[in-house]
Amino acid sequence: MDPREKAKQLHEARRTGVPVAPFTDADPTLGADEGYLIQQELVKLLLADGDRIVGHKVGLTSKPMQRMLGMDSPDFAPVLESTVYADGAELSVGSFIAPKIEAEIVFVMGSRLRGPGVTVDEARAAVSGVAASVEIVDSRIVDWKIRLADTIADLASSGAVARSDRLVPLSEVDTRLVGMVLSRNGELVGTGAGAAALGDPVGVVAWLANTLGERGVALEPGHLVMTGALHAAVPMAAGDVYLAEFDRLGSVTVRVVD
Repeated sequence: MDPREKAKQLHEARRTGVPVAPFTDADPTLGADEGYLIQQELVKLLLADGDRIVGHKVGLTSKPMQRMLGMDSPDFAPVLESTVYADGAELSVGSFIAPKIEAEIVFVMGSRLRGPGVTVDEARAAVSGVAASVEIVDSRIVDWKIRLADTIADLASSGAVARSDRLVPLSEVDTRLVGMVLSRNGELVGTGAGAAALGDPVGVVAWLANTLGERGVALEPGHLVMTGALHAAVPMAAGDVYLAEFDRLGSVTVRVVD
């Protein structure tokens, strides 16, 4: 396997909007380790383009998704500055290949957090606050025909993030119990609760800090931590308006244009 060559293919797919064949079709032995090697090379290319890491996303935080991709734990990828939007953002469907939207709980770090050995209580103390968000997931792999190595290599199938500017202190909310509804053009299309993310979204922060710590990486002050979808992803199309409403956290809106 040549991780640099595969990273170049994904980099080109992001530039042109033309997806690539699944890497695991050519080599079914590829797994998480190989996926992260490709991801590292892809991140180097994107940073060389002038982008900047402003956080991390965690995926596969639900047991059904883990079973579907043959994994017993979540995966992760950096969040890039160019992909972060504010509440009410207009997103062009043409900026993606096959976008889907997911409502998620997002944390903003208040202090540096580095594992291993980080506890949930330590993660809670390091968080500045929690906010409503939606993630647009996308795949540079043809027709979303992904296995584990494919999605990890492709920055955990990340596309964009839109978050509310309202930051709620963790002392005011139990994120496990936060209910959420997602509507498209006023019609309900998804529901969920915070406990869908590993049973406790704060636990996702601890898991991420410990996993990154093994690689010599820390969660930095101001960084975002996307904690995983609370419901099944919903396909996006031009003309759609999505509203994600969270108990205690408020709401976030995204408009999809041509």
